[in-house]
Amino acid sequence: MFRKWLAIFKKDTLMDQAYQQSFEMLDITLEMFQKARESLRFTEDAEVDLNVRDMDLKVNKYEREVRRMVFKHLVVSGAETLPSGLALISIIIDIERLGDYAKNMVDLAINHPGKLTGGQFEQELCRIEEAVADNFVKTRKFFETGISEPARELLKEYNWVNPTCDKFMFNLLSEKDKDIRPSDAIALALYSRWLKRINSHLRNITTSVVNPFDRIGFEPKD
Repeated sequence: MFRKWLAIFKKDTLMDQAYQQSFEMLDITLEMFQKARESLRFTEDAEVDLNVRDMDLKVNKYEREVRRMVFKHLVVSGAETLPSGLALISIIIDIERLGDYAKNMVDLAINHPGKLTGGQFEQELCRIEEAVADNFVKTRKFFETGISEPARELLKEYNWVNPTCDKFMFNLLSEKDKDIRPSDAIALALYSRWLKRINSHLRNITTSVVNPFDRIGFEPKD
């Protein structure tokens, strides 16, 4: 189905512009995530990268532009291309949310004293972070190519991330590491929750490659 949508995008100038702009939004949100992670986990407060906020405003602007282009396209073309237009709108909403969570991470870095570390859960936290970063890159690639089988494998590859984030939060709640200060525990809980939400929105985008419109955001059927 997604390959058919790609054909529609390439036939129409407005839809192709909207589709290409969604790539730029993904590139920007990936950079935002990387900068936000660096600010929160590896630098001191004075070194927080505030450019992430400006990048978030740019993503919001692009989202509005994509909506306008899709709307204009649908007004002219009618119902025939409605599913592809609605699918693209759904996808850019997920992309915009990626930017919001990256901005939240920067706000946390500003208000958290020093670098945020995971205590005895540090190794698990790093594993989650690396998975989300890799998911970002692969999601962008498969969204561009529209090839369903690698996208389906990506959904399987990182289906462990969300439950692992939940386990991470429950370990904090039960105070399994008594050496983690309350302020750090709060920050880690927020951070792990946002990593989970970023991963979820990336998965939503990937499902658009393998699912029909009505199942975007849901696990693909076997």
